[in-house]
Amino acid sequence: MPELPEVETTRKGITPKADQQVIKAFVVRNASLRWPVDLTLKQTLPGLVIQSIGRRGKYLLLKTELGTLLIHLGMSGNLRVLPANTPPLKHDHVDIVLENGYLVRLNDPRRFGSVLWHPASEGSVETHKLLAKLAPEPLSDEFNEQYFYEKTRNRKVAIKTLVMNSAVAVGAGNIYANESLFMSKIHPQTIASKLTKKQCELLVRNIKTVLEAAIEQGGTTLKDFMSPDGKPGYFVQKLNVYDQGGKPCTVCGTTIERIILNQRASYFCPKCQKRSR
Repeated sequence: MPELPEVETTRKGITPKADQQVIKAFVVRNASLRWPVDLTLKQTLPGLVIQSIGRRGKYLLLKTELGTLLIHLGMSGNLRVLPANTPPLKHDHVDIVLENGYLVRLNDPRRFGSVLWHPASEGSVETHKLLAKLAPEPLSDEFNEQYFYEKTRNRKVAIKTLVMNSAVAVGAGNIYANESLFMSKIHPQTIASKLTKKQCELLVRNIKTVLEAAIEQGGTTLKDFMSPDGKPGYFVQKLNVYDQGGKPCTVCGTTIERIILNQRASYFCPKCQKRSR
């Protein structure tokens, strides 16, 4: 699944050709995504200017005068900027055609992605039901040691599960949760409430570090993701524990172990990340 760095890479990738551009047409080849695409947008969007291209969590936000498109890439989706006459391929479901001769195309083999509309008449897009309960952005000042420490109090769940809870931490998906916990020497099964304030400070710092590094290097190279300019990311080559089960730890040489937590694969070094009892 494209995670926050991949989505931010996508935002940066489509911005040069799509920001401040007039929408010429909205083409829907398959409306059956995670939620049905609103076909009335074929009449609503043409003629509107994309005023800004933002991101909240894993949602891309294309703002216009009349409202905002919320685009989620789901499990396997990607957005590409292509010449407007580029023939569609299999799984190319939605095009935002621009008057500058380009289009923004959503390709989504599994169709778990979404293209939703939040009318300006309903207020700020931040009030949309999918965004309203999201935690502060992980690279913002609001996501800090004190905030995270308070969120861990009285929480009797594994810390990795809590880190992946979007109401607590936005964007630290499975890959980056594994990596930041390794960097912090915290076992993924550690009960959240047992973390000290110092551990929370370290974990927050490492979540920011690992996300910033991934964004800078273009996003993790997943088999289903390709950035809009066609160049895959390279951060995957620097992953320490994610998908490294059975391999030696890059720090101590101990074999990396794999367990399932909350139906997701978790990787850790049993020596560097000793479980608290």
